[in-house]
Amino acid sequence: MDFGVAYFPTDYAMKPADMGRALEERGFESLWVAEHSHIPLTRKSPFGGGGDLPKQYYDVMDPFVALATVASVTTTLKLGTGICLVVQRDPIQTAKEVASLDQLSNGRFVFGIGGGWNQDEMEDHGTVFETRFKLMRERIEAMKEIWTKTKPEYHGELVDFPPMMTWPKPVQKPHPPIIVGGAFPHAAKRALRYGDGWMPLGSRGTDLADTFPRFRQIAAEAGRDPASLELIAYQTAHESDRVKRLTEAGATRICFSVPPLPDAEMLPKLDELAKVAGL
Repeated sequence: MDFGVAYFPTDYAMKPADMGRALEERGFESLWVAEHSHIPLTRKSPFGGGGDLPKQYYDVMDPFVALATVASVTTTLKLGTGICLVVQRDPIQTAKEVASLDQLSNGRFVFGIGGGWNQDEMEDHGTVFETRFKLMRERIEAMKEIWTKTKPEYHGELVDFPPMMTWPKPVQKPHPPIIVGGAFPHAAKRALRYGDGWMPLGSRGTDLADTFPRFRQIAAEAGRDPASLELIAYQTAHESDRVKRLTEAGATRICFSVPPLPDAEMLPKLDELAKVAGL
């Protein structure tokens, strides 16, 4: 079982590079960072966590810049996006950022992706809310072409480009793992269609220990080997009995969530989580 930590890097939180060093020193396997380009003042979509949108959503740093600083000061820690909002990003440029970070980290990047929830935010990027999941699939398919082909091209309904040449290519072959975030069953089915694993939120009241066996079942029915797919319990509770239950359910990684705390408050929190994880 691997254990990771997720947070929103902000200018008032522990810096990503310091966070990465602290996690690696304590035996954690991965660091995951969130993404929001901005938060519009209008709100067509309610916040899934209920209540007001937490301040960190407005303040979070760019994930690729943050993780690049972590890559420069660590050697074994895996670096994940949790999640990258690919529906708000140009696929050609994002493919280059993914490949560049995988190169700079010597193959330690994990590409967590999702369709997002904030309709206003997406629309500011020109994304149509109703077709965001089709757009996400096409952009991932297009990026796979860029990562694996010398002269990639892609011709979809929403993403279309002629043959091109672009480097670098990722260290990991054929590309970094693509982990699809979201709830069962829809996100789980997307993960089976074009991902390498599934990453549902454990902080929304869903019992992931019950959901994981259902995922393995539909994976087998879809012709995917369940053993080849990652199952990540993302932003889950911090109790030892919860960790045990998720482990028994077949989670391959448990990813704890921490608030954007300064160093003096973050380090004791990481010590506490390391004990829960048995590190």
